[in-house]
Amino acid sequence: MLREVAFRVPLLAACTFILCTGPGSVAAQDPYPAKPLRVIVPFPSGGGIDTIARVLGQKLSEAMGQPVLVDNRPGAGGLIGFESTLRAPADGYTLAVGTISTLAVIPVTQAKPSYDPLKDFMPVTMISTVPYVLVAHPSVPVRTLGELVRLAKARPGSIAYGSTGYATGTHLTAEYFSNVAGIKLVHIPYKGDGAAVVDLMSGQVSTGFFTTIIMGQHIRTGRLRGIAVTSATRSRELPDVPTFAESGYPGFRSESWQGIVVRAGTPPVIVRRLNTELVRILGLPDVRGSIEAQGNTISAGTPEDFERFIVAEIVKWRQVINTAQIRID
Repeated sequence: MLREVAFRVPLLAACTFILCTGPGSVAAQDPYPAKPLRVIVPFPSGGGIDTIARVLGQKLSEAMGQPVLVDNRPGAGGLIGFESTLRAPADGYTLAVGTISTLAVIPVTQAKPSYDPLKDFMPVTMISTVPYVLVAHPSVPVRTLGELVRLAKARPGSIAYGSTGYATGTHLTAEYFSNVAGIKLVHIPYKGDGAAVVDLMSGQVSTGFFTTIIMGQHIRTGRLRGIAVTSATRSRELPDVPTFAESGYPGFRSESWQGIVVRAGTPPVIVRRLNTELVRILGLPDVRGSIEAQGNTISAGTPEDFERFIVAEIVKWRQVINTAQIRID
């Protein structure tokens, strides 16, 4: 009898522990999500990334049964918004849209990084990618990538390119190509794409790398000349513009991208729940159509897939950054 009681006591304690702490426990009075979620967008409202976040936020709200608030925290190429994410609890209620800048570039270019993209954040899923296109003002006497390279070598330092800002994806892509092609271009950084595009179309700068979303219409109307796209295959929006690989630079690839991350330490079960819902949402015809209409290619997958991608991007851009000696103090 004593032996039976002795067996039942620890068994009862173990069962109580499981009931109180398990994923579907009775004691868990507030099953996730029990309150509104927040998605931090480290860029201004109205832009492409903000639009994507709002489309996903609406669908995620319907799926989770809670409001999903989009919180724009622009500044410093995304740094301000990402640093604000670090101050949120690791409970799955604060998500952030990470990009090539915030997850692969800024932490590498800072002398004293304010966060580690792999240690301080947990990937949930990649969202999409969008290629850049190298464009030139019609006054520049080139129509192909080979002609541009020959001109740059004949006149070193005479060709200026505009970018959306220092240490942004457009800046690094230009430096990446300059290194591969063995040419020297003059960098003119702008605060965003608006002013850069205006100066490019007026001929104040000769060339630049910008996303196909931004440049598609200007190329189709002839106001700018599309030289080559940075994706592995031709862009849906610009089928007549060849890739860098087709233009004599096999293996050259650079794309803008974005994905969802949460604070490191977020319970894995919550990360999986978010991943499941977001991947399903990104597969919905209306969501896919809305995002692809902006020139993006859906790239949803597992957290592990996204993490491997981030690691590869950090390695790639660290080499470019070190070669070009790009630093943010």
